[in-house]
Amino acid sequence: MIPVTEFRQFSEQQPAFRVLKPWWDVFTDYLSVAMLMIGVFGCTLQVMQDKIICLPKRVQPAQNHSSLSNISQAVASTTPLPPPKPSPANPITVEMKGLKTDLDLQQYSFINQMCYERALHWYAKYFPYLVLIHTLVFMLCSNFWFKFPGSSSKIEHFISILGKCFDSPWTTRALSEVSGEDSEEKDNRKNNMNRSNTIQSGPEGSLVNSQSLKSIPEKFVVDKSTAGALDKKEGEQAKALFEKVKKFRLHVEEGDILYAMYVRQTVLKVIKFLIIIAYNSALVSKVQFTVDCNVDIQDMTGYKNFSCNHTMAHLFSKLSFCYLCFVSIYGLTCLYTLYWLFYRSLREYSFEYVRQETGIDDIPDVKNDFAFMLHMIDQYDPLYSKRFAVFLSEVSENKLKQLNLNNEWTPDKLRQKLQTNAHNRLELPLIMLSGLPDTVFEITELQSLKLEIIKNVMIPATIAQLDNLQELSLHQCSVKIHSAALSFLKENLKVLSVKFDDMRELPPWMYGLRNLEELYLVGSLSHDISKNVTLESLRDLKSLKILSIKSNVSKIPQAVVDVSSHLQKMCIHNDGTKLVMLNNLKKMTNLTELELVHCDLERIPHAVFSLLSLQELDLKENNLKSIEEIVSFQHLRKLTVLKLWHNSITYIPEHIKKLTSLERLSFSHNKIEVLPSHLFLCNKIRYLDLSYNDIRFIPPEIGVLQSLQYFSITCNKVESLPDELYFCKKLKTLKIGKNSLSVLSPKIGNLLFLSYLDVKGNHFEILPPELGDCRALKRAGLVVEDALFETLPSDIREQMKTE
Repeated sequence: MIPVTEFRQFSEQQPAFRVLKPWWDVFTDYLSVAMLMIGVFGCTLQVMQDKIICLPKRVQPAQNHSSLSNISQAVASTTPLPPPKPSPANPITVEMKGLKTDLDLQQYSFINQMCYERALHWYAKYFPYLVLIHTLVFMLCSNFWFKFPGSSSKIEHFISILGKCFDSPWTTRALSEVSGEDSEEKDNRKNNMNRSNTIQSGPEGSLVNSQSLKSIPEKFVVDKSTAGALDKKEGEQAKALFEKVKKFRLHVEEGDILYAMYVRQTVLKVIKFLIIIAYNSALVSKVQFTVDCNVDIQDMTGYKNFSCNHTMAHLFSKLSFCYLCFVSIYGLTCLYTLYWLFYRSLREYSFEYVRQETGIDDIPDVKNDFAFMLHMIDQYDPLYSKRFAVFLSEVSENKLKQLNLNNEWTPDKLRQKLQTNAHNRLELPLIMLSGLPDTVFEITELQSLKLEIIKNVMIPATIAQLDNLQELSLHQCSVKIHSAALSFLKENLKVLSVKFDDMRELPPWMYGLRNLEELYLVGSLSHDISKNVTLESLRDLKSLKILSIKSNVSKIPQAVVDVSSHLQKMCIHNDGTKLVMLNNLKKMTNLTELELVHCDLERIPHAVFSLLSLQELDLKENNLKSIEEIVSFQHLRKLTVLKLWHNSITYIPEHIKKLTSLERLSFSHNKIEVLPSHLFLCNKIRYLDLSYNDIRFIPPEIGVLQSLQYFSITCNKVESLPDELYFCKKLKTLKIGKNSLSVLSPKIGNLLFLSYLDVKGNHFEILPPELGDCRALKRAGLVVEDALFETLPSDIREQMKTE
């Protein structure tokens, strides 16, 4: 007998695929096995036993003697039957005679085969083979989507990911954390989230976040007491699994080949079921136990008519009825499958029940083949979908990232990155991390926190542990902040720096930092936005003293007026965009420092002349050519610093002499050719930078500047220095490099406080030994060619080399 296992290849599949076989597929598989056994059993009987047995039928002769000749031609065997007895109705029985041979067995075998082929109905002959073929087709249809290349690859990938998600320690931990909450905690969390959505825009919202981000539960912070439950290796594996799930979801949700394949194979099974029922019901009666057969071989056997017995007719009849019952059940099951396929929306899958049960509210719904496979999984065990959903949650992924961050960035490792910043604060810079490690808040000595290119930053309530924190820098970061953390920052934060790509990325909570003293905003805007840039009201920033905007704005934001009464310094650094509409400057009466850099200004703005408290003005990198308006600066009695560097100024007007309060003046990187002697009537100047111009002559009136400490004419065309320059005995820095000087006066020895001297790039042949009188000048502060330095006496060289 043929073993059923030989047909295993038609339905063989990977054991893991069983999770995608709902109960009806499993049931029909068993029905297929039963039908396959019927077919195999029938085929085996066909091969092993005689199919049909035939015996000759006796034929009565006609009443008249003319029929005797016909009777003599009747079919008979090689051993004729005994002559019939006479009777009144048939007084004479003709003896049948045929060709006498010794081939009785061969004759009957021949007759059996002939009658089997001619007289037996085809259904009775091929019934077991039909059963076998139909069953194999059913089995192929049921498992075709597991074998088809376009679908099997997706299924294998899905099963692989599903198994890893099911067995991942992170899944167990995430679900156990949720299950550990009592119902009251869940209700409180939901109420808090609803309240957060209601009053999010308010300064006291339960969760404050930037507009571009979704809200997340307060339970986001990883509990350190359970952090050790997941080691670093398991955390990295879970992280990789999150990435696999993301990519797989994007790939599978693009199409519905699995759903279409399953529907088509189910429809094919239903059609085949209807065909089988139709023709089997009509032909099952053709399986008869006795069959009459007519074989024209009377010349050989003496007989023509035979009565044949189909030996398996009774068994085949019973098997056919049994087979019809199995097929009927199979077909009804397939009809139920079709109903399930079309009645339910299987190309959409909602995790609503998982969200309600676990409290993980951000699990997204899925569609197409991804949804269909999850529906199939639910028929096997809904627990698979529940555990799989953990890896679709952004909150769950963020928790895992947070745990991995905490494992990677220990407090000791973070302390190694501490450095002192420009504000002389102890700063921790963190760049391009996946989040903010909770271990940061264990470094209590931290004064400044700098976060750069970090997405999904969550500032928890534990930031309150950083008692010394005063400065926060957010460069291209998406930030969410807990309400308790916001309260802490409102009281303690002094400096905030935000670098953005879009004004909408500015964190809304920054407008409520009432003790903030310095605000730095850096970012480029689109052309349309730069014309209509708006900030929310800054009126709550009661302590703001410094506002810096480095962008491409075309006007000063109206919101700046809200802090005009207490703003002391404002900086606008543009990228060349023309700054217009500066009337708001007039309202900043308490402004002491103003920087308008790279704003394409062609004239000094008249609004500046209204700032009577102004002490420092920087107009760097503009398009200034004429500065005749400088005379109006005489009304700014407190102006001490004026920087007009990196412009196109060609001359300095004589009115500059009226700026008697100036102490620092910079005209570097311009096109000035002549220095007016009136410039040196500003006798309070301590810092004078005239480098990178076209100046050829230094007036002797420079000796009037007795307070001068810094003087630079680097990269000009000066051929000689006036001796009066050396009357400026307080001079500490002298830069005369890259000119056309050929002699350095010995009077340079009068500059006893000189500590920095740049003479490189001139035509000097020798340095005066009087440089030795400049006791503060050391070799590190002397910028000169090595060969020229060697012209100094050896004792002076040694003196300069000693610290």
